[in-house]
Amino acid sequence: MPNTAARIQELEIKCSLQEQEIDELKTRLQFYEEQIRLSQARRFGPKSEAGAGQINIFNEVELENNPKAPEPTIEVATHKRRQSRGKNKIDLDELPTETLEYKLPSEELTCCTCGGEMHEMSTEVRCELHMLPVQFKQVKHVRSVYGCRQCEQTGTKAKIVTAPMPEPAFPGSIASPSLVAHIISQKYVEAMPLYRQEKAFERQGIEISRQNMANWVVKGAENWLSPIYDSLKTELVKQDILHADETVLQVLNEPGRAATTKSYMWLYLTGRDGPPIVLYDYRTTRANKHPQNFLADFNGYLHVDGYSGYNNLTGVTLIGCWAHARRKFDEALKVLPPEKKDSDVPAKEGLDYINRLFKLEREMKELTADERHRLRQKKSRPLVVQFYEWLAYQRPRVLPKSAFGEAIGYCINQREKLEGFLLDGRLELDNNRAERSIKPFVIGRKNFLFSNTPRGAKSSAVIYSIVETAKEHGLNPFHYIKYLFEQVPNIDHSDSEAFEKVLPWSKTLPQECFGGRQEN
Repeated sequence: MPNTAARIQELEIKCSLQEQEIDELKTRLQFYEEQIRLSQARRFGPKSEAGAGQINIFNEVELENNPKAPEPTIEVATHKRRQSRGKNKIDLDELPTETLEYKLPSEELTCCTCGGEMHEMSTEVRCELHMLPVQFKQVKHVRSVYGCRQCEQTGTKAKIVTAPMPEPAFPGSIASPSLVAHIISQKYVEAMPLYRQEKAFERQGIEISRQNMANWVVKGAENWLSPIYDSLKTELVKQDILHADETVLQVLNEPGRAATTKSYMWLYLTGRDGPPIVLYDYRTTRANKHPQNFLADFNGYLHVDGYSGYNNLTGVTLIGCWAHARRKFDEALKVLPPEKKDSDVPAKEGLDYINRLFKLEREMKELTADERHRLRQKKSRPLVVQFYEWLAYQRPRVLPKSAFGEAIGYCINQREKLEGFLLDGRLELDNNRAERSIKPFVIGRKNFLFSNTPRGAKSSAVIYSIVETAKEHGLNPFHYIKYLFEQVPNIDHSDSEAFEKVLPWSKTLPQECFGGRQEN
């Protein structure tokens, strides 16, 4: 009997260990299955929680073709151009117009019925929107030099006088402000790499190498756009509400680093009530020293995602992003097996809490900051409290490493930041403002893939900053950068008032900076 009892005990222990191992394997299998489903959802599914369809650029003609779609009129096509744009913005009633008249020759103006002379009784008008391709012209800058003929005849040494001429942005080069502004606009606004521009120029009979274009872009950024960038940064850190984000960038020739090493483009921008300023900052790493240095003179609220690199900033209160929290629960639903997708799972309940917060924010959109703050205390705060009570109940009942468990863990770990929007009515529920502003760089990165040198990456950061800030102010990036290349070389860089006149919010910007046409 003793041997039998010992044997039974041994088997029970073995069964217990096997059951534990089976549970661990099931947990691991569930985790891997979730990761596979999540990977497939990210690769093939909608890119947002709202379920927006994925755009296929290869067959968009077939997808978008609709014979029943009404043809736009000139008035409809130019509506935005003709909208009221404020004091310093261009006000055009119509586009430049070319009129082509079709008349019968005099010998055909005889009535075929009675032989009398016919007269013009009315006209029929057909309007078309005509596009002019990029045009090139050579501009010669010729200035006169003057001397005194009388002094020359008498042998008197006289002063030679030269007519004033604006300083060029690119001395000793054929590059004009309009040409380099066009290259920058194509690369940093339209995401067209330099090698494609090189081919486009060739098709128009112009031989400009991508190396020349790169040289002009870098010189333009370093010499003339960097001072504008510095002025924008001075104004940005004066604000008390900012947003921040970061994304990867590959730089091939960084000293002491492999070509495959990740670098980062950091983004900082003003909040909804500040003057629109968008600044990029290229850095070699994602270390927290970079935001610490960039925001050394900033005190206030900073909207961020869950990245810990923003922690411990002096004088800064971090505000979390509920869009990131919502994304976690959305991913938890995406990894569910097909048979559970239509059932009432807890992840749907968590997503519903967050969606209700966003619904409240949409209802408060037109309120003042004080009104929004009071209504948040009345409606949003109780909902947040309920949400965290629900999270506390769910946490011990969920596998921590599962997608649902990670969504819960994220919200609990980020609680102080996520509740931050309740502190001030000017704050936002999410950091989508930063994500939208960093998207142009991400789109461009898909085309040019990498920067060759740190110098080029820094220049790209400066240019993206000028371009995106200009767009935020309703400026045409081409015309604005062209204007800067014309003006900044002729400004005393120690004159802050002169620089103020060329900043994106200046009331003295010329009307062409708000125009839609690119004229070289």
